[in-house]
Order: sequence, then structure tokens, then C-alpha cells
Amino acid sequence: MNNPVKYYSGFNKPELCLGIGKIGYLHILWMNCRLAVALILPVFALAVSTAQAAPVFTLQQLLDSAMQQNPAIAISRAQEDAAHASVTTAKSFANPEIDAGMGPTRFRTVNQSDSRNWGVALSQPLEFSDVRTARREMAESNVKAVEFNSELTRIELRSRVKNVFYEVLQRQAVVKLVEDDRNLLKQIRERVKLRADVGESPRYELIKADTEALAAERDYQSAIVRVTEAKAYLRGLIGNAMPADFELAGELPLVDYLPDLVTLRDKIDQSPLLQQMRAQKETAQTKLRLEESLRNPGVTLKAGIEQDPDLTSLRFGLAIPLPLWNQRQGQIAEASANLMQAQAHVSERELGLQRDVESSYQRYLIAQAQVAAFENGLLSQAESVLKVAEAAYRFGERGILDYLDAQRTYRSVRKDYLAARYDYINAMLEIERLLGTELLEVKS
Repeated sequence: MNNPVKYYSGFNKPELCLGIGKIGYLHILWMNCRLAVALILPVFALAVSTAQAAPVFTLQQLLDSAMQQNPAIAISRAQEDAAHASVTTAKSFANPEIDAGMGPTRFRTVNQSDSRNWGVALSQPLEFSDVRTARREMAESNVKAVEFNSELTRIELRSRVKNVFYEVLQRQAVVKLVEDDRNLLKQIRERVKLRADVGESPRYELIKADTEALAAERDYQSAIVRVTEAKAYLRGLIGNAMPADFELAGELPLVDYLPDLVTLRDKIDQSPLLQQMRAQKETAQTKLRLEESLRNPGVTLKAGIEQDPDLTSLRFGLAIPLPLWNQRQGQIAEASANLMQAQAHVSERELGLQRDVESSYQRYLIAQAQVAAFENGLLSQAESVLKVAEAAYRFGERGILDYLDAQRTYRSVRKDYLAARYDYINAMLEIERLLGTELLEVKS
């Protein structure tokens, strides 16, 4: 009568067996739900990541966007418009002047009634041809200088965008490198910890592995910050229309080679940096000629009519300024000093270009030799040493310290290789900026 197992009609099974059946059913239901979630979640994650994927830009797209959106380009265009407007101003003529007046006329004789008189005069200033020519040439020289300045702005912007683009690629490669090292050192740390726990390795090896893992994590975080900084600077060069989160498509080029130094020196004479200085010197020359011509700027033609009660007078005249007290000595001396300064700037810019081109070319040769040294032996040698150290560590022939030293050396060699590649490109871009020519081809 006190049997805890109860039977139900229709089921020849005890309640205890029925409870086990319910638990099994719930377990199967739970496993099916987990399977459904496992199948649906990757699809949902893929859809979300696709919808939120950052846009990818090539170098050519960034250059085109920078030329359209960067405020410096808009400023250059406004300066060009202002310079062309100054040419229109220099070619214009002075407006004529009209002078009119009237008043009462009173006679001395008493038998004549008072009346009125009036007069109208017209004057037209006319500049001498040398004044107008000097003024127009000065405005046209200023247009040339502003156009060269706009070209320099475009060259500078283009060079900076390309430089930062390749810098981002180089820093992203460093991130990939240190990320692999971080993951590898985490695995090494776990293996060392396991061996230390079972007594196969001393505790100081675990401490060393922890230190290397922390250093790798620090390097990884620093590399990510450097990529973020470079992207922010690149976005600042493009404009506010550039999204905050974006990716770049490209690689560090290594197939372009510079001409010899003699050929590069011959191109200095056509550099926009030097041509801008020459245009400014030409503007200073025309300014001096204008100041010298303004001592006798021109004449003023005058014509008028005066009407008295009983007399009509017609007048024609000519007004010429006499340079007696002011012969524009100060203005002429200032323009002459500005011309000497412009000539000195041309010489200084030419010497500076020669110096900078030669310096950048030497840096290019050094970087080229370093890249060749890395690719022709250093990378493979460092990798071979690492493999030997890893194999020796696995077979117990060497300790963890030797293996970590080999890993650190290999990591340092790869970082130096990436730095050499970037220095190689940076030297080419600097020469490209100085000469204003396309030396590093941009692939679409």
C-alpha cells in the first residue's frame, strides 16, 4: 500500500519512467533549438556585417575626391578668379568726370536786372601707354604666379594623399604582423603554462612567456592606434564627405624606379616650385616699371561751357601733373628692393631644390638597397633561424628563452622590412613633389 510507484490507466509504465521520458523530450527540444540558432546566427551575422561593411577606396578614388572636396583647392580657385579679375581692372579706363554749377549774376549798373549764370565742364583722365602696359603686365604676371601656386597646391595635396595612403597600408601590415605574433605568443604561453604546471619547465619560463605576451599585446594596441591616426589624417585631407570608417585597397609598390640623378637635375628647371618664384620675380619687375612710369602718369582732357546773361564761353584744356615735389622716390625704392628680394628667392629656391632632390635621391638609394637586402637574404635567414629555434625547443634541446629571442628577432626583421619599403616609397614621393612630375604611377 505504501508503494511510491503509481500506475495510470492506458500506460503500463510507472510514473518514474514517465518522468524520464519528459526529460528526454525536453533535452531533444533544447538540442534542436541550439541547432537552429547555430544555423541562423551566422547568416544573421553575415547579413549585419554586409549591411555595415566599411566602404573600400582605391588611391585613385581618394585623389579624385581630394581634388573635388579639399578646401585648399577651393581657395586656390578663388585666388585664380581674383587674379583674372585684376587683369580686367588693369585694362579698364578711368571714368570721365562732369562738373556743373550755377548761380546768380549781379551787375554793377543799376539799370540792369539781376540774372543767373551756369557752367558745365567735362574732364577725362588718360594714362600714358607705358603706364597702362606696365599695369597690365603686372596683373598678368600675378595671374601666372597664382596659377603656379594653384598647381603647387594640387601637387602638394596629391603627394600628401599618396604618402598617407601608403603609410596606412604600411601600418596595417604592421598590425597584421603584430597580431599574428600576439596570437602565437598566447599559444606559446599556454603551452609553457601547461609544462610548468606539470613540472616539465621551470617557473621563470612562464614568467618570460607572460612578459612576451604582454609586450605583444601592447605592440598590437599601439599598432591599431597608429592606423587610426593615419586614417584620421587621410580623412582630413579628403574632406568631411569622407566616412569616418573606411578601408583601403592597394599595396606598397616596388616596381617603379627613378631615373639617374643627372636626369633629375635637368628637370629642376621645369619644377613648379622654381617657376612660381620666377613668376613672382617677373611681377616685381613689372611693379618697378609701373612705379617709374607713374611719375608722369598721363594727362587730363577738359572741355566746358559757361553761360553768362550776355556771354557764352567754350573752353578746352589739358592738365598735366608736374613731378616737382613728389617724384615717387619711396615707391620706386621699395619696388626695387622687392625685385632684389625676388631675385634672391629664385636663387635660393634653385639651390634648395638641387639640395633636396639630391638628398631625397640618396635616401631612395639607401632604402632600395635595404629592401634588396631584406628580400635577398635577411627575411629568409631570420625565418630559418626561427624554425630551427622552434624545432630545438619542441625537442627539448633549447629553452623557451632562445625560442622567444628568435621570435623577437624575426618580428624585428619583418618590421624593419616594412619600414624600408615605406622609406623607399616616401623618397620617391618627395622627389615627385619637388619636381612636380608623376614618378610613381597610380593604378586605377
